[in-house]
Amino acid sequence: MRMAQLRENFYLAFGLWFHFWLIPITIMGGLGAICASLLDRTGELVQRAARSWARALVWVGRISVEVKGMEHLVPGQNYIFAANHRSNFDIYVLLAFLPGIFAFVAKKSLFRIPLFGQALQSLGCVPVDRNNVQNAIHCLNEAAARIRQGKSMIIFPEGTRATTPELLPFKKGVFIMAMKAGKPVVPVAVNGTRFVQPRSTFRVKPGKVQVVICPPIFPENFRRKEELMAAVQRSLAATYDPDFPYGPGGGNE
Repeated sequence: MRMAQLRENFYLAFGLWFHFWLIPITIMGGLGAICASLLDRTGELVQRAARSWARALVWVGRISVEVKGMEHLVPGQNYIFAANHRSNFDIYVLLAFLPGIFAFVAKKSLFRIPLFGQALQSLGCVPVDRNNVQNAIHCLNEAAARIRQGKSMIIFPEGTRATTPELLPFKKGVFIMAMKAGKPVVPVAVNGTRFVQPRSTFRVKPGKVQVVICPPIFPENFRRKEELMAAVQRSLAATYDPDFPYGPGGGNE
């Protein structure tokens, strides 16, 4: 019991240390992304600034990342990446290690954060108001248009950071967007982040994270959005490991 309490105290202290550095790193990264957007309209410099921000946070968090399945991606092709969502670290890890120029479909409240919100706009992220159906439809149409123009997009089809190990039911809206965009959907399993920093916790637990990139799924092979959604869900469920890297029950240490 005493060792468990000592470990918990360490993770809380490490969380304080991580969030202390999160602020200046985000300020520098946000300024870098905003300045880059003024210098380069292609988005490449903005992506580099955002990637540097994310990699700095992964390093500060002492996270070791293993990426598998990169061979499934074709250089120069843009994709819709569909990932599970358990932690803020999902964003850092995906932004740091997925290739290409891409943005996120993100909740609207994030865009209200000073500087960070402007950086999201510079990156080309699309804000979605989950409480406003008409706004959500408009924003998903905008995301589909950006994908058709050549930008990759990361979506979290569960709709929120889940607090359970199991995958949540997927939201249909993002698959309507995928059908309209007509670009390959790539399921991406992010394993291990739920132990690093679960939702609604301040603690940060250094450790291993695994990113598994699945083979692309092509919307044109499906007549209905529900069929596409089911195919993506099956692929993601087959590669998502809620117990990585500790094994069943091991993450409670």
